[in-house]
Amino acid sequence: MVKYRNIDDLGALRGKRVLVRADLNVPMKDGMVSDDTRIRAVVPTILLLLDRGAKVIVMSHFGRPKGHVVAEMSLEPLAQPLSNALKRPVVFVNDCIGDVVGETRDAMEDEAVLLLENVRFHAGEETNDAAFAAALAEGADCYVNEAFSCSHRAHASTEGIAHILPSAAGLALEAELTALEKALGNPQRPLCAVVGGAKVSSKLDVLTNLVEKVDHLIIGGGMANTFLAAQGIDVGASLCEHDLANTARAILAKAEDRNCSIHLPTDIVVAQEFKAGAANRTIAVDEVASDDMILDVGPATVARLGVMLEGCRTLIWNGPMGAFEIAPFDAATVALAKAAGALTESGSLTSVAGGGDTVAALNHAGVAGQFSHISTAGGAFLEWMEGKELPGVKVLEK
Repeated sequence: MVKYRNIDDLGALRGKRVLVRADLNVPMKDGMVSDDTRIRAVVPTILLLLDRGAKVIVMSHFGRPKGHVVAEMSLEPLAQPLSNALKRPVVFVNDCIGDVVGETRDAMEDEAVLLLENVRFHAGEETNDAAFAAALAEGADCYVNEAFSCSHRAHASTEGIAHILPSAAGLALEAELTALEKALGNPQRPLCAVVGGAKVSSKLDVLTNLVEKVDHLIIGGGMANTFLAAQGIDVGASLCEHDLANTARAILAKAEDRNCSIHLPTDIVVAQEFKAGAANRTIAVDEVASDDMILDVGPATVARLGVMLEGCRTLIWNGPMGAFEIAPFDAATVALAKAAGALTESGSLTSVAGGGDTVAALNHAGVAGQFSHISTAGGAFLEWMEGKELPGVKVLEK
């Protein structure tokens, strides 16, 4: 089991300047934060550092300014929401490197908080430029990464800087890594994965990696149609990547070789149009008409999957079972999510879920709070499921 450096490994922090890489790339509406989840996520780490007498300097990216100053992507509007969350004053600095940062940093008192300007205003951030990483690190005593969602990119503020300063995972990142290790690194078995979403092409690496690691693989969403079609089943007018039939067959063959049971729908919900409340019917998978669109998994399949889950000990979930954004095509996702949530609450299942659509679906089902761990990271969570090394995490290994 891989061990990562944490805040305790940094030693005494009183009077030290600690650079914290947060992910404050939050949704905004009319200049106001519309969802402060990512701001709240970094608060426990900042408060812990302050309690230990450190001076905290927070850095983050916002949007994709591509190395240029873009006024609408300034972090200045986030200083007050961060201050509100911390219940402490936050001083904003209008750059992340250079003299203005140095002067403000040198004037910091113990237990003060600075927020630096968008690191992506400098091209050196995304190219992981050594000189830019050194400029970020200047005057700081140590570095804490609290941005799992950005750690799949080897950028100056996530990877480069960790080679310069004593570095550690923050509380949220540490919790994330512990949960992911339990789910895929060293899981209790049987281990089941749910992979849903529209296209096989977007999750090819995930599926290929998982069939080697899991005991059960549930395939839902539009990608299930591609697997059904690859087995000679007519999917009518459904979303389907017919050109990936050979790929789907290869994944099925690999799964059989590795003793991984792949679960595809046996009954489905179809409609002739994709809109809320559309006339629909539940049929067997071999009864699809040429003008039918498969929009959800049927209740018999969900019931069978629920029974299978009762025998599992670990679950990883990424992607919905059907077109969950529109009722009634959310039924399978909601029912399976509720089953997983109840098993988790009973103590028989460890459940880890991640990805934007997945979090939205679990919130919609009202069970997000029942899961063992929910990752708000999109790309980083997917790359972890693909079995790829995350540079910003790798660099924190003991």
